[in-house]
Amino acid sequence: MHGTATLLPLLAAEKSRVPFYVAGGLLATWAVIVSVVLGLRHANFPGSLGGQRTVMAITAVLVVGTIATAVVTSGSPPKTAQSAASSATPAPGAAAPAVPTASTPAAGSSPTSTRRRATRGHGGTKATTGTPAPPSSPASSGGASSVAVAADPSGLLSYNTKQLSAKAGSVTITFTNAAALEHNVTIGEASRVLGATPTFIKGSRTLTLTLKPGTYTFYCSVPGHRQGGMEGTLSVA
Repeated sequence: MHGTATLLPLLAAEKSRVPFYVAGGLLATWAVIVSVVLGLRHANFPGSLGGQRTVMAITAVLVVGTIATAVVTSGSPPKTAQSAASSATPAPGAAAPAVPTASTPAAGSSPTSTRRRATRGHGGTKATTGTPAPPSSPASSGGASSVAVAADPSGLLSYNTKQLSAKAGSVTITFTNAAALEHNVTIGEASRVLGATPTFIKGSRTLTLTLKPGTYTFYCSVPGHRQGGMEGTLSVA
């Protein structure tokens, strides 16, 4: 029973390895029963040859089951679709896409010169003349900004900060993981996931998102890590 109780926190953090923990718990419980409950209380245990064979058979089945489930459930947590999409994020320092600017009129041309243009209405197409309006500017989405966050290098389930702040617009999050555990940074708004870095060990990854003013949550989506403390607030103004 003691072996089963110690497995409860692990079951909550690694749901994908439940068969292995169940098999291991049964093996540990059987070992306690054979060595303590039966072995110490009955001097002649297991007694007859049939009893010895029964104990050996049960032990062999539990050992083989534990090894088999360990092999089947081993491996890294599956990456999410957001992680795969964010892996194409350009690295820091990459050239930003060129922003088109309004062309300057050629020298000698008059800003009040008339041009013909076609406008479409309910009655069809008609030609109008007049002074051209200045080109409209796209709505401003704010300037680009960047923030950085890192996982605890000693292996604790925590980031080096609980608060991040950035300007509205294009926000680049650089995540560094020097720990021996797999981590990522996922950005969410309420119950909606906006994006995430890949899940990795040792190194740095970036995630670029366009964010409006508001409060967002950043956390590690590896099972059990957010519940363990890897969570914080990203404020965008």
